[in-house]
Amino acid sequence: MKTAYYNGKVYTGEGFAQAFITEGGLFGAVGSNEEILSQMVDEMVDLKGHFVCAGFNDSHMHLLNYGHFLQMAHLNEHTSSLLCLLKYIKEFRQEKGLKGDQWLQGRGWNQDYFTDVKRMITRDDIDSVIDDIPVILTRTCGHCCVVNSRALELAGIDDNTVSPEGGAIGKGNGRLNGLFYDNAIDLIVKRIPIPDRQEIKGMILAGCNKLNGYGITSVQSDDYGVFSEIPYEVINEVYRQLADEGLLTVRVNQQANFTDLNRYMESVKNGNITGKGDGLYRIGPLKLLGDGSLGGRTAWLSRPYEDDPSTCGFPLFSDEFMNDIIDYANSHDMQVAVHAIGDRCLDQVLDAMEGALNKHPRKDHRHGIVHCQISRPDQLERIAGLNLHVYAQSIFLDYDNHIVYARAGKDLGDTSYSWKTLMDQGARVSNGSDAPVELPDVMKGIECAVTRTSLDGTGPYLEKEAFSVKEAIDSFTINGAYASFEEDMKGKIKKGQYADFTVLKQNPFETEKKKIHEIEVLETWTGGKQVYKRGESV
Repeated sequence: MKTAYYNGKVYTGEGFAQAFITEGGLFGAVGSNEEILSQMVDEMVDLKGHFVCAGFNDSHMHLLNYGHFLQMAHLNEHTSSLLCLLKYIKEFRQEKGLKGDQWLQGRGWNQDYFTDVKRMITRDDIDSVIDDIPVILTRTCGHCCVVNSRALELAGIDDNTVSPEGGAIGKGNGRLNGLFYDNAIDLIVKRIPIPDRQEIKGMILAGCNKLNGYGITSVQSDDYGVFSEIPYEVINEVYRQLADEGLLTVRVNQQANFTDLNRYMESVKNGNITGKGDGLYRIGPLKLLGDGSLGGRTAWLSRPYEDDPSTCGFPLFSDEFMNDIIDYANSHDMQVAVHAIGDRCLDQVLDAMEGALNKHPRKDHRHGIVHCQISRPDQLERIAGLNLHVYAQSIFLDYDNHIVYARAGKDLGDTSYSWKTLMDQGARVSNGSDAPVELPDVMKGIECAVTRTSLDGTGPYLEKEAFSVKEAIDSFTINGAYASFEEDMKGKIKKGQYADFTVLKQNPFETEKKKIHEIEVLETWTGGKQVYKRGESV
């Protein structure tokens, strides 16, 4: 089927056009209405003057975890107060009819938004409303959770349980308070029944459906660590089955998360390497978590937290492990992407990457830093000098604008989230949401990128780091494709690339910057197939 789309405001990634052709899942000719409508086609579609760009690419998120989140209690909608949150989980339990050892799982709470208390949730809080079934409530960042006493009992955790390396078990007044941080979270999660393949499929498809509604056609997703008891091979098989069945409406590049060097080496020997796969599902970089989150005060800083001098956060891995696994990946032509939020963590990661590249130089490695939030000028220069990619999340500014100086202090705060400076120094920066940490709402991400202002008006924070509208859109399209070595396949409306495109109601280039988040996604197309239409089921 050869289809002509005309009468649009088409941002191609290289300029503007009015019309284009799709055929066989690819873009054909691109040009003016006159040029395109003069060709023989099977069908013509009037774009009615709407804005069109390449399909959005969320360059770092957790698709499987996002699909899982959609089944949970959505705490992000009830986090204005602790009282409101507790009332909600009680109602959620009653609605779902949970009983016995059925787990109530929720995600999205943030103590910084509580108006009635100024602290994190504890086991006693949950016990006051639910004490007979196990409950786990994950903080919005995903680096901290809180459980009730029944969950502690089922997990076999007591006051004598030792915190694992790269994690912490919270205590207060000499007893467990129910809080678990980073690697310690697995002590709880491994006790929760794991989903079967059909349930995993359902989570992925639910996530894809939501992503299409945000105009997203591609993601780079960290899925191996969502259910630690499920082998990575099973995750790969489920994705491949969905792709082969024609059900996968989002192209997935797997950011392969491993925490064990031997297991990772085994996966590489088995061919689970960067680039393996096809246009719907392929293996991307080795993904590592270097530290925690700024909001949870577990990001590893080079100095004590401004609002809690008792801690600097902590690393999730030793220098030795970080050096060894990155060196192995680099020497075996694997791409590497490492989560680094604190500047001390960034030091560790940069040292490991520089050491690996000195041993085994590579011209086009595209190793990258995920998040790259708290940073110093010397580190920005190193990132550019090592030719690293940066996977940013401009939507983080919506919340972090409120806390960055309070957590990191003025000196570090004045040089952080400096993604524009990195671009000016020659680094590539793509954009994403880290969903389910934030909702994968691309238009909100674009607005935060160009205004550096929270959606509630807080800011601007370091206005000099603002993107232009073009830079913001490119960060969700062209640069995302570059991050996964797919710039010849997607990211532009260009002949020969996948016919992935998004139709918006308004033109972001002509919209007041503080109203970009209000722009509606009208249609989403993946491979020339419509996968979303506003107000209709596709």
